[in-house]
Amino acid sequence: MPQSIFTIEHQDGAARAGLLRTAHGVIPTPIFMPVGTVGSVKAIAPDDLAAIGAPIILGNTYHLYLRPGDALVARHGGLHGFASWPGAILTDSGGFQVFSLSSLRKIHEEGVEFRSHLDGSRHLFTPEKVVQIQRNLNADIMMVLDECVPYGADRAYTEKSLALTTRWAERARRAYPAGTAHNLLFSITQGGFFKDLRERSVHELSTMDFDGFALGGLSVGEPKPLMYELLRHTAPLLPADKPRYLMGVGTPLDIVTGIHAGVDMFDCVLPTRNARNGTLYTSLGKINIKRREFAEDDSPLDPTCDCYTCRTFSRAYLRHLYVSKELLSFRLNSLHNLTYFLRLVREARQAIVTGRYNDFMARIAACYPEETARAGTLA
Repeated sequence: MPQSIFTIEHQDGAARAGLLRTAHGVIPTPIFMPVGTVGSVKAIAPDDLAAIGAPIILGNTYHLYLRPGDALVARHGGLHGFASWPGAILTDSGGFQVFSLSSLRKIHEEGVEFRSHLDGSRHLFTPEKVVQIQRNLNADIMMVLDECVPYGADRAYTEKSLALTTRWAERARRAYPAGTAHNLLFSITQGGFFKDLRERSVHELSTMDFDGFALGGLSVGEPKPLMYELLRHTAPLLPADKPRYLMGVGTPLDIVTGIHAGVDMFDCVLPTRNARNGTLYTSLGKINIKRREFAEDDSPLDPTCDCYTCRTFSRAYLRHLYVSKELLSFRLNSLHNLTYFLRLVREARQAIVTGRYNDFMARIAACYPEETARAGTLA
């Protein structure tokens, strides 16, 4: 009998510690996935990612389709060969990028027509084409095409969009039937900020035998308490025996709250984007390394961190690199922030295994008092 794609090893309340099996390795969950939009995690090389223990990264279907082109990537053995990355890769559907290009796209039954942000050329993404592009990229995990509804959309629009997203998911599943090959196919639940529509989305998609299920359409401008309310309502409804993925949501507080609600997988550009802007995450909370107070600070960035940055350089040097606009600043800051996020989910996993997740979550929340205050009740 074939081994299950996803196995839950421990639970502490709704929080889960599991194993996700892919063609390029077994991934312990909960997991944070660094974002490599165009086949590269910004300022970080594959050996850096291996050194900090990242088992999986993201690629972006929209961007890789436009440049360099999925056919070229396929000729290089898929994204693993093209980018020399031996670990697992998840590719998104491009739906969020098309959502963000609202002035350049039209949505209809067949798919999404859009103009390239690079040269204005016209393109059409259908559910079937998006699956084929991701097959060319040879992603371990492929996401179906969906429509991401903006915060503030009314019920009528949200309901119509949800029905379209469901029909697109059916077409993607038919284009790539379960068990076809080693690429896993995840669906994306939608429904805006209407609980009953979220429930409908989960119910309809759960009948289609996807390998995993994502929560889409959160962190699109809504207040944090509302995001957490929808997250806590919807995550437990997703199939318990499949991995659950919260898309594009990723402050440390978001991640520990998502894990508490039963989510297994997370991604966000936050750690690398903030690193390039000088905002660093530590065991004591956030540090803005550009501040003058660090100009003569000889201590390591985070005394509890064993990453290359913290083992080797002082806060004073990191500040010097940043204010001098040295490119090394991007690498060292990004290396540390990604180490922090990966350590966060590893420690969360250990807390679940030992039955101490609530204590762990409270400790992380205490590091971010302003965000915690804005979020309201966490549990």
